[in-house]
Amino acid sequence: MQFRLGTATIVFLGSYMPLGVILLAQNVDYSKTGSAFCWQLAEAGCNLPLRNPTTALLVFAIPLVCFLLTILLMRMIESGKEIRIIEAKYIPADLMNYTLPYIVSFMSIDYQDVGKFIGLAVFLLWMFWISHKSGQIILNPVLIALGWRLYEIKYSFLGGQSGNDAAKEHLTRALVKGHLAPGEIHKKNSIQEIEIIKPAHAARAASDAGQ
Repeated sequence: MQFRLGTATIVFLGSYMPLGVILLAQNVDYSKTGSAFCWQLAEAGCNLPLRNPTTALLVFAIPLVCFLLTILLMRMIESGKEIRIIEAKYIPADLMNYTLPYIVSFMSIDYQDVGKFIGLAVFLLWMFWISHKSGQIILNPVLIALGWRLYEIKYSFLGGQSGNDAAKEHLTRALVKGHLAPGEIHKKNSIQEIEIIKPAHAARAASDAGQ
């Protein structure tokens, strides 16, 4: 299974939801926070305590919506073939490339400074293209907060599922909802060469296999 460009864009933008929150906080005009809260379109002379309300709210809302859609997408991924876990090694998330835009955001990004804002947008576009082409788009560090963990696993298919491949051992990376241990039986699906495993949903299959 491969992500289409639109789906990959949603997952990538959703991973930067915290960045949208940071940029929104940086755009707040704290000198106006003591005034009564109101919406500019609802009352005459009423202003949000933001220096650039439209841009700031869009930059905050788009990643937030994409993040919620990413959660929905991960829940919609269906389980596939049953596999037996032979080895499972937890891989700590690589946050270096992911944190670079956050470092840039603390360099006083101002929406009124069009040059800096466009530069940040180009930088994110380049990171997206590299992540998408390398098949790493699903390795979303924000998913860590939702209980997903990255493993390097060695597994084999259960007999009768994949013909001659049933006896072979396969080595790959897997994004797992929760924890994984050798000897367990789970169902998996593949997205851009990354196996997706949901142990909570596969517990019944494992227990049935042992009967």
